[in-house]
Amino acid sequence: MPMGLRVVDDQLAADAAWRLLAGGECLLWRGDWVNGRHLLQALARRAERRINRPGKAPATPAAAFAAHRARQGERAGVLARLLVEVGPDYRVPLRRAQSVAEPCREVWGEPDGSASLVSLRELLALVSAHEWRKKGVFVPAAGGRIHPHYGVFSPLRGEYVDLVAQAPLPVAAANCLAFDIGTGSGVLAAVLAQRGVARIVATDMAPRALACAGDNFARLGQTVRIELRQADLFPAGEADLVVCNPPWLPAEPTSPVEYAVYDPDSRMLRGFLGRLAAHLRPGGEGWLILSDIAERLELRSREQLSAWIADAGLCIAGRLDTRPQHSKSRDTRDPLHAARAGELTSLWRLRRL
Repeated sequence: MPMGLRVVDDQLAADAAWRLLAGGECLLWRGDWVNGRHLLQALARRAERRINRPGKAPATPAAAFAAHRARQGERAGVLARLLVEVGPDYRVPLRRAQSVAEPCREVWGEPDGSASLVSLRELLALVSAHEWRKKGVFVPAAGGRIHPHYGVFSPLRGEYVDLVAQAPLPVAAANCLAFDIGTGSGVLAAVLAQRGVARIVATDMAPRALACAGDNFARLGQTVRIELRQADLFPAGEADLVVCNPPWLPAEPTSPVEYAVYDPDSRMLRGFLGRLAAHLRPGGEGWLILSDIAERLELRSREQLSAWIADAGLCIAGRLDTRPQHSKSRDTRDPLHAARAGELTSLWRLRRL
């Protein structure tokens, strides 16, 4: 048995489990499956209290964000040390264990015949993602449901989707060629197709995103209008409309799904702006969908964004704004509540100078 691994079961109390996990031990759960899930929930509540415990307020919004990320990382690290065994056929050998074979196959592929120890938290995340993938998220502007895959950002925040549904197209839809850069689930390409845009080329680098978007385009009956390509940002050629919803926060991601939220050193944002002019047809527009949360957290300034736009040979033709509708914007317990409450999401209409 690996060093630092302790076998535990239903006799272990949540407080004792927290002390062991916080002290760096890994716990292999051999009790009842349902009780194991309850234990993880109890541990998560203890971690949440630790994150939200009273203390000296950070001096700046950027410091508050850094402290929040550090506490979130600590929380994830502690909870990840509660482990379960997954058998060679993706079966969990615990009492009352649910079937996890299908979620595991979707993410890990076919079993290789070997057993493994897996974080219970990660395994439950696979199960939850599988349920979202089956159910989907109804997006009226896309003409149906979007089914997110594990590790692909789900379009639960509808405000940015509505901006793309409302913005005036630079040319008539029937004549429009559009690029959707970093398509993810494919939701924005689907919205453009629903608006009647004649042809859309949707790109992404991540195989999971490409599989997810392709699945959604097929479900929505939009494979004729939308072509899917693996590319680092832009495909070859020019378009009348280029749409991009890059990650909004310049920080390091720590899990696959966080790549849709965190953009290290604003790489994708700067890459999109820097290359946009070369991919616009005369009279064409680039639509940048971006929250100002990074500015409110003092991670990036508006002056910096404006300079990147100007240096790229672009001008601002217009902007559409919307307020957030998600619950965190109203949660006063959230350490980042002040920034979230004032957050503005914008669609920047950019043109070549």
